[in-house]
Amino acid sequence: MPIMTLETVSQLVADMVRIESVNPSLVPSGTGEEEIARFVAELLRQAGLEWNFQEVASGRFNAIGRLRGSGGGRSLLLNGHLDTVGVEGMEQPFSPRVEQGRLYGRGAQDMKGGLAAALVAVQMLAAGPPLRGDVVVTAVADEEYQSAGTRALVASGIRADAAIVLEPTGGEIATAHKGFAWADIETFGRAAHGSRTEEGLDAIVCMGHVLIEVETLQRTLAARTSHPLLGCGSVHASLISGGQELSSYPAHCELSLERRLVPGEDGGTFAAELAEVVSKIRARDSRFRVVATPGYWAQPLETPRESSIVQHLAASTQRITGRKPALGAQSFWTDAALLAEAGIPSVLFGPGGAGLHSTLEYVELPDVWTCAQVVAECARTFCGT
Repeated sequence: MPIMTLETVSQLVADMVRIESVNPSLVPSGTGEEEIARFVAELLRQAGLEWNFQEVASGRFNAIGRLRGSGGGRSLLLNGHLDTVGVEGMEQPFSPRVEQGRLYGRGAQDMKGGLAAALVAVQMLAAGPPLRGDVVVTAVADEEYQSAGTRALVASGIRADAAIVLEPTGGEIATAHKGFAWADIETFGRAAHGSRTEEGLDAIVCMGHVLIEVETLQRTLAARTSHPLLGCGSVHASLISGGQELSSYPAHCELSLERRLVPGEDGGTFAAELAEVVSKIRARDSRFRVVATPGYWAQPLETPRESSIVQHLAASTQRITGRKPALGAQSFWTDAALLAEAGIPSVLFGPGGAGLHSTLEYVELPDVWTCAQVVAECARTFCGT
């Protein structure tokens, strides 16, 4: 194994960004995670870890490695996702370039930089004195859509005493993040010629009333007592479509909504709110038919700050950087919530950067190297040497 330096870490991030791994559930032309999963698995094999593939859907793979401990220590799971969002509007998204310590390209920040840090950390650990506990690396598919990769890990029975999910936090230790819920609302009118007012019933006008209620719900959420780390829950309209042509009353309109959840809220919370919206619309005008269909949802994360993994990670950060790390939260959702739900205390910790899901994405390369060193140090103390 080569001696790990900032330069070798930078090369690893660049190699990973060059591999297109756009999630095909988001962008049908995306090729998915198989190629990069094989790349990661080869690194795990070269480092001497036990490794395997896990196919979670057709052509969609997790790469899993285990650095086996000598026994008697706690186990630590390092998790990162392989998939990225799409690249529309980007110039050369898979041709990484480095400027002033920043590596640009799709997935650089979200989250191949963090995953590279995990891989470097476990390579350093494998080359050093054996730990007592196991270190498990899980490079997973589909986090950007419905987390099929981590859901498959949990379903297969994977367990650990704690987990670090290496999402981009800028070196902050995040112990909480929001969840989310999706839903569709349909309104049904009656098609008619645009001149036949007495015959037509406008489904789009009905949806306008729904949008007013969505706005009212958002104001209600914003006025509630907020979570100390995450603030308030929220709701917004994401997609809308309806109508047939200009000269006809629209018979159908469809709206897609997203609700961001804070601890104490779940998919049932949003379902109840939607039922109230529908009830209000029907009471306002009984002619309209409104149907709300709750969809996929994922719970928020909240890990106690006094938990062992938080304390070990904070102490390791201070030893490596000389600075006491900030403890905070993130607004975006991650697979950490699924691991926590499975009984694995989980935190977020990763490099800095900018451009999540945007046309100009980068990761701070010195942060990747620092993150790798901190994670390796945390594993030594948490798992035992």
